[in-house]
Amino acid sequence: MIDDKTRELNLERAELPGKRAMKLHPIYKGKIEIVPKCPISSFDDFAVWYTPGVAEPCLAIKSEPDSVFDYTNKGNSIAIISDGSRVLGLGDIGPKAGLPVMEGKSLLFKYLGGVDAVPIMLDTKDKDEIVRTCKILAPSFGGINLEDIESPKCFAILDELRDSLGIPVWHDDQQGTAAVVLAGLINSAKIVGKKLSDMRITLVGSGAANVVLIRLLRMEGVDPRMMIVVDSKGIINRRRGDLESDPVKWPLALDTNEEQRGGTIEESLKDSDACVALSRSGPGVIKTEWIARMADNAIVFACANPIPEIWPWEAKEGGAKIVATGRSDLPNQANNSLGFPGIFRGALDVRATTITDGMCIAASHELASVARDGNFNEERILPTMEEEDLYPRESVAVGIKAIEEKVATIHKSREELFSTASSVIKRARNLHKSMLSSGFIEPPPP
Repeated sequence: MIDDKTRELNLERAELPGKRAMKLHPIYKGKIEIVPKCPISSFDDFAVWYTPGVAEPCLAIKSEPDSVFDYTNKGNSIAIISDGSRVLGLGDIGPKAGLPVMEGKSLLFKYLGGVDAVPIMLDTKDKDEIVRTCKILAPSFGGINLEDIESPKCFAILDELRDSLGIPVWHDDQQGTAAVVLAGLINSAKIVGKKLSDMRITLVGSGAANVVLIRLLRMEGVDPRMMIVVDSKGIINRRRGDLESDPVKWPLALDTNEEQRGGTIEESLKDSDACVALSRSGPGVIKTEWIARMADNAIVFACANPIPEIWPWEAKEGGAKIVATGRSDLPNQANNSLGFPGIFRGALDVRATTITDGMCIAASHELASVARDGNFNEERILPTMEEEDLYPRESVAVGIKAIEEKVATIHKSREELFSTASSVIKRARNLHKSMLSSGFIEPPPP
């Protein structure tokens, strides 16, 4: 049992990142900028990099369109597209308020994966307008990362763009989050001595991430009848007449919840081996006494941001053996930041035409393997962002799977893929280090 003083200290620590963010964001006025990557020794060089010299690569691309990858940065550039309708645990806060998140995403893409990512906030919530915008932007980018777009609209947007564009398009809140959580579940099951395929799993939240997680779990051999899904109105089951016209939730009602259990989150957790909560920001969405109703050696993933559905120490009080959240300042961060930089790095390095579920599962297993290669325990079920080989290894697994699934247009060996990814990521980090040490980026105030 945690005493009141410890609880208060835990809450104070949890509030520190937000307070620090409010101090630092106005100082730096954002987190990204564009810097040159070519040498400029004199103003005469502009005749090479711009007019008249630039006409020659332009004509070469006109003659051979795929040579755009040789003459431009398209092969390492992606667009982060969002309408701000489903931001973190904040909900519909709009495109301007969502921009700090997308800038942060761009920062992580570059520092962790060496990927140049441009945040583009759209002042529309119309599905067709978002699809159209992505299509007309596509010539400039090697991939598109859809972000923080509300469900079920996000599913239709992703499906349409995948069918029409020849570059990787994915919705990180779907595949990215699901891939990282799957990795955490794979390793959690090993620690508690259970088979993932035999586990009863409660999924709190029926948004993009959990819907795709269910699909990945099925591919991993988990019987959907052993899963219970909870939305804002309660447990999803076939008696829910309000779901019959819902193209996403009704199939869940038909396939999951063998007992046809009804009720609230509390009822859904009874005898569950694992709970994956990807719902709304807490605390208090899930209560300590509800965790006590779960099976022995329970696994709890409370992944809402910025505040998890239940604080880890409260879940532990309820008897949870393993607790993960989406926060980097708490043990077991099950956040898509462990996934998207390496997954996109791998997709770009083989010039994949899409990112398949198989590629995501390959990333999950590599993430799990990296964790097991280190200090593997109940408070380290996943690797952390600091681990040097994490993103190169993940990118190799993704690239190899893309080649196996015949969605890659460039074939490379494991050694070549690892060397490429390591080099690009190292360059991005050394560039930042150099700018910081040279004073081009001011150190933060105390």
